[in-house]
Parts: sequence; structure tokens; C-alpha cells
Amino acid sequence: MSFIESEERIALRAAVSDFAKGYGHEYMIRQARAGERADELWRAAGKLGYLGVNLPESHGGGGGGIGDLAVVEEELGAAGCPLLMMVVSPAICGTVINRFGTEQQKQRWLPGIADGSTIMAFGITEPDAGSNSHRLTTTAKRDGDDWVLSGQKVFISGVDAADAVLIVGRTTDARTGRLKPALFIVPTDARGFEFKPIEMDLVSVDRQFQLFLDDVRLPADALVGDEDAALAQLFAGLNPERIMGAAFSVGLGRYALDKAVNYANQRNVWGTEIGAHQGVSHPLAQLKIELELAKLMTQKAAFLYDSGDDAGSGEAANMAKYAAAEATARIVDQAVQVHGGNGLASEYGLGTLIATTRVGRIAPVSREMVLNYVAQNTLGLPKSY
Repeated sequence: MSFIESEERIALRAAVSDFAKGYGHEYMIRQARAGERADELWRAAGKLGYLGVNLPESHGGGGGGIGDLAVVEEELGAAGCPLLMMVVSPAICGTVINRFGTEQQKQRWLPGIADGSTIMAFGITEPDAGSNSHRLTTTAKRDGDDWVLSGQKVFISGVDAADAVLIVGRTTDARTGRLKPALFIVPTDARGFEFKPIEMDLVSVDRQFQLFLDDVRLPADALVGDEDAALAQLFAGLNPERIMGAAFSVGLGRYALDKAVNYANQRNVWGTEIGAHQGVSHPLAQLKIELELAKLMTQKAAFLYDSGDDAGSGEAANMAKYAAAEATARIVDQAVQVHGGNGLASEYGLGTLIATTRVGRIAPVSREMVLNYVAQNTLGLPKSY
């Protein structure tokens, strides 16, 4: 691992940064307040190959790794226009299908995911099973060669834009009779599949949904990977999710910090710019340090994942997600404070980030569950649950 990025990745950063400036935070807020998605940005990013940089060239991708996709997400975020469905469609679903899917599944789904013409959502959370995947009640039963899937999911992003959802269900282990996780690709137009929007106090182009699966019949090839190894396959998708979540936060942190610094350099009170006062400059300097540390951990997690170290990347990805979310939530709060009343004025584009960046401390895994993970798996402390 090098602390200096390759020429290719530096060029990717520069290209995405230039591209994202043509949209920016104003575009995202305008679309969100109109009740629209960021389809124009999504399609343009897909056409340029940015959405599939982590997927193999043989199936329409860029042949890079999750580190490259994280760079795309970070630079979009630094321009104020990160794409949440990048965390889901190419990072989680694309990764799982690429690593564990059949050749037929790869040919069917990966090219569209890579160029953005196909979007796949991800369904794991349930009303009574958030972080505890062992309590999932969505079940799949065999019926001849088919599967029949029933259950509910909640807080599933982007279903209205998706062609299919990668659903985490459970099947019965014939040897023990116990339920075990399994992954299924469920088309959103399947009979028995319904979804309902959840009203959220977020100004976002991405909506959240509750899913209802009422005896959804699926062909045998809807199952992704090995039925007996689905837990490992699931976490193979969740580690990229955490890495991308960290990149999402780092990008928005850069955006908010830049706005705060620019304002502090321009706002003149009592004969000098407010950035000259340590009460303003020191918090911003501290947050810059915290953001850079979070970015380094994100890069480490991506490097470990792309090197094939699933266990190491799991630890680093959780730490990166935690560090980035915490730093960015504080950055946005401080940026608003630096702006004073202007921090909540729509013109300055910070107020809407308060809730948006707060989500990073909850999803895709809560800060408390990350701390549990580190306490138990890294420090070797006893479990509390």
C-alpha cells in the first residue's frame, strides 16, 4: 500500500471532480425539492463509465476495484452531489454478483449495473431486524425448481428507480432445520412484490421504501451463490457498502469544510476576517485533521478489500465508516456555526446537510454496532448481547 495514489487514480479523481462541478449541490437540492431523482447525473456518470469502475471489463466495467469506485463517490460528494445508489447498485449488488454469481447472472446484470442502465437495490433491514441479521423473517421455500419468497423489508433505498432488488432472505437447512441466510434477485415487477414510500424529513433525491413480498415466485437461478455460504457472501457485499458509505461522508465533509473555510476567509467583522480568530480557525483545523484520518482509513479498507483480505477489510471498513460519519457530522455542524444565520439560509447550501450527514451515523450500520464490533473483534472484550 502506498500513501501516494497512482497516476490512474489521480486522473480519475480529476476527471470526476470536473464532471461533478457541472451539477453540484444546487442540482441535487433542486431535484429533491421537485420530487425528482438525480437521473440526469446518474445517466451521465454511467455513460462516462464512472458507475462501474469496480466491475470487470469482461462485463462492461472499468476493471478497477472498490477503491476506484470510492474515489468516484468521494469526488461527487466533494462537489455536493454524491449518489447514494452507487453505494447499493455497483458496490453491494455488483460486487456480490461478480464474486458469487453464475456466468449467466453476470451477463444478465453486470453490464447494465456498470453503465447505469440497470439499477439494483438491496433489501436486508426488516421492521424487527435491523442490525441483527439472525432475526430476519423473510423466508424462501422451494416449490419444485422454483423459490417462493415471503416477508417484509424496510428503509430500502431507491426501489422506485430499481429494476430488481437483491433480497436477503432465509432458507431452511435440511440437516438442522434451522434457518440460514440466502440471497435472491427479485425483479421489481414480479407478481406479489409491492413497495410503499416512507415519508422522511430529508431533502434527498433518493427515497426510502417498505417492501412487501407476498409469495413471490422466483426461478431457480434467482438464487445468488451457494445456498450454504450465503453469510460469507453477504458480508462480501457489506464491506464495500461500509467503504462506500465512508467515501460518501468524506466527500460531503470536504464540501462542507470548503464552504466554511471560504466563508471564514471572506466574512469581515470588526476589521478582520473571522477566520483570523482562533475560535473559528481551531475547530476547522481540528476537523480537517479528523477528515484526513477518516479518508486514510477509507483508503486502507479499500486496499485490503481489493487485495482479497475480507477479514482485515471488515475491521477497517467499519472503522472508516465510523470515523468518516462522525467527522462529517461535526464538520457540517461547525460549518453552519461559522456561517451564523446564513448557515440555515437555502442560498448557502448547508442546512439540508444537517440531516443528510446525520444519517451516516445510523446507516448502513449504527455507530453503536461499529463500537460493538471493535470492542469484541478487535479488542477481544466480552459480548454484551
